[in-house]
Amino acid sequence: MDDGKVGIYRYFKRVIGFVISLIGFIVLIPVFLILIVCIKLDSKGPILFKQRRIGLHKKEFNILKFRTMKIDTPKDTPTHLLENPDMYITKVGKFLRKTSLDELPQIINIIKGDMCIVGPRPALWNQYDLIEERDKYGANDIVPGLTGWAQINGRDELPIDVKAKLDGEYVKRCSFGFDVKCFFLTFVKVLKRDGVVEGKTKEQIVAKQTNE
Repeated sequence: MDDGKVGIYRYFKRVIGFVISLIGFIVLIPVFLILIVCIKLDSKGPILFKQRRIGLHKKEFNILKFRTMKIDTPKDTPTHLLENPDMYITKVGKFLRKTSLDELPQIINIIKGDMCIVGPRPALWNQYDLIEERDKYGANDIVPGLTGWAQINGRDELPIDVKAKLDGEYVKRCSFGFDVKCFFLTFVKVLKRDGVVEGKTKEQIVAKQTNE
């Protein structure tokens, strides 16, 4: 796309994302209520989990998720970097992560304009290596997404440099057709649970990458 078409599509993408997310939020209210009750009955703590993430032009925002971990879990640390992730994840949390239902509250982030449906996943505020790598490809200069090209091609298991390159590839290929492709491929990946490492340690991930 040339610069003019990119600008038009990004506006169109924002409008479509807002409408779809608003409708989705209304339709999914019963699901939200059921999950809220399950979370409250399962463990102490808030329903929602807020975490500082990097958005458009590296501006920080609070991403929303259903809480899947106990309240004494170390903050701002990716799950796979914890020494023993399983001891922190709640029973309901395991189900939410397995099905990716913990991501549902990000519909609110999309409605607010912090995120869009498809785009590079927002980095943690302290993932300096990923943020720096993304700068090389312009991936910090577009709105982050609920799902993205990197998530479809490996998700949590990808090394930082590969993830950033895939995010850069998305920036170059960004279009309505490519976004639709990413959107539907996400459902396939969620069902297969490809690339998910929640509950695994850093050593297990490295070992898997070494053997592949």
